[in-house]
Amino acid sequence: MTAIEILQKYWGHQSFRPLQHEIINAVLAGEDSLALLPTGGGKSICFQVPALVKEGICIVISPLIALMKDQVENLKAKGIEAVAIYAGMGKREIDILLDNCIYGKIKFLYLSPERLLSELVRVRISYMNVNLIAVDEAHCISQWGYDFRPPYLQLAKLREILPEVPILALTATATDFVRKDIVEKLALKNPQVFVKSFARDNLSYVVLSHEDKYKKLIDICKNVKGTGLVYVRNRRETAEVANFINRNHIKADFYHAGLERAVRFQKQEDWKDNKIRVMVATNAFGMGIDKADVRFVVHLDLPESLEAYYQEAGRAGRDEQRSYAVLLANPSDVSSLEGRYINSFPNADEVRKVYHYLGNYFQLAFGAGEGVTFTFDTADFCKRFNLSVLKTITALKFLEHDGYITLSESVFLPSRLMFLVGHEDIYRFQIENIAYDGVIKTILRSYGGAFDGFVKISEADLAKRLGVSFKDVVVLLNRLQQAELLTYIQQTDQPQLQFTRERLDMDHFDLDVKFFEQRKQILLSQVGAVAKYVTSLTCRSIQLLQYFNEYNAPKCGVCDVCLAEKKAYSSSQMLAEIEFEIISYLQQQPLGLDDLVNHIKTGNENERIKTIQELLDASKIKSDGKKYYI
Repeated sequence: MTAIEILQKYWGHQSFRPLQHEIINAVLAGEDSLALLPTGGGKSICFQVPALVKEGICIVISPLIALMKDQVENLKAKGIEAVAIYAGMGKREIDILLDNCIYGKIKFLYLSPERLLSELVRVRISYMNVNLIAVDEAHCISQWGYDFRPPYLQLAKLREILPEVPILALTATATDFVRKDIVEKLALKNPQVFVKSFARDNLSYVVLSHEDKYKKLIDICKNVKGTGLVYVRNRRETAEVANFINRNHIKADFYHAGLERAVRFQKQEDWKDNKIRVMVATNAFGMGIDKADVRFVVHLDLPESLEAYYQEAGRAGRDEQRSYAVLLANPSDVSSLEGRYINSFPNADEVRKVYHYLGNYFQLAFGAGEGVTFTFDTADFCKRFNLSVLKTITALKFLEHDGYITLSESVFLPSRLMFLVGHEDIYRFQIENIAYDGVIKTILRSYGGAFDGFVKISEADLAKRLGVSFKDVVVLLNRLQQAELLTYIQQTDQPQLQFTRERLDMDHFDLDVKFFEQRKQILLSQVGAVAKYVTSLTCRSIQLLQYFNEYNAPKCGVCDVCLAEKKAYSSSQMLAEIEFEIISYLQQQPLGLDDLVNHIKTGNENERIKTIQELLDASKIKSDGKKYYI
């Protein structure tokens, strides 16, 4: 099938969006490519369509597990075979999935970059018939990018394993410097570079300085019809702001990564279905959210970078209808922004302490722990050792960069199990261990395919069927695992932290100090760009476009700066017209104030009287106390 036939069959679109066809043709020609498409530009189709045209499997690298899972489910719903491998999975589970990629009909293998650290994964990839390597959120590979992820640096190893397979790097935001870094770090060979303009003609960028942000937020919600998204800095604010909006009779809800998965999913669906008009969220909300009719995105706090702001603001107006991206910023916000981010930056000693405390937290002996993965609760860890959460998160990124650990984001992984022995061995075990007969029978009746691979299970459902407690089911399954009858992996909703090398004592712990200082300067320059954007009186759209190295763009005409210029021009033009009328009438004959004001057709009474006074002050007209004359 051709690319257009695949697009029509699986996606139901009759034609490609701008640049999609050119990118797909480059991939089909076997060329390395870098594609910059803004949020909502249809990046996934650029690798999914050509991968379906060609024989073999496409490997997709993505930093966001939630997004990977979402894309895998969407592909499966279209009848396309896809799997994902990420932190939190057991070795046996990964083994089976990789086998299916080599010998089965899998078309897409989604991998988190951390997984490429595993020798098992790299060896098995070398046996696969790979037709394309797609690197999503490719800006994460650059330390100059706003969301640098150290494990992305491992991607160059894919090129070593699969030197002839084309690579397609995709991102929504990257400056010229970051683009060059992506090409270098991924070892792209003579890449085709596709850049769609960052201009969003339907999006009005607005910066408002207002002491009472909450009051202004309500004004925006009331004056702009349709659904909206409000970004705040922390979890506590999400609930506070949502409650305030609800008290003003506007239906709102809140969202952050600390909520239970089922709750997050329901809130997300209610907003997408317009049951909730306004969602108040941290930046955990929005990735992969495909809602085209968002009419406004409001930021109550200054963003960490213009890249982050462009992505988040860009979730408004993806249906090309007029929409608004509003940033509420007081002068005090700008002055405190730099201080806040500098204070969130740990020094070298603080990074060393975090590493030492990690070893204590997981009770690892020196020289132990290489390759071991733990469920990691950042808040609990910081509380235990009295650490700053922001500094700790930054410290963990430095430890990732220097190859000590890898850390995945929070993601829900359901419980799953797989039988390790055949039917006959299971039957024999049931006869010899009657206490386990009930649970084994219930598993066999409820979950098909458990002999061929891992199946998702619900302990609560099993408990209900067996008439026992949830805890009892967990105990039974763990005992069956100890008997080597099955492998059981319990559900988790926490990030996964892996020690990529054995725990070292402080005498042997080494930190890349040069990189450390470099990141600090990059952070300062990003914060400086945000401060300049907020305080400058240049067209907002032009400022954003220039930041992404897109020059000579015309004024947008719809941002707050452009509208203020129009208003000022219109006002001065009107006053000039009033002045012209006054001079014209008085050249014909002297007039009293009331007659003169009534003769003028332009402006209101106050504007006419004000102009007469200004002409008197400038001695352009005179008055004898009764009439005005030239």
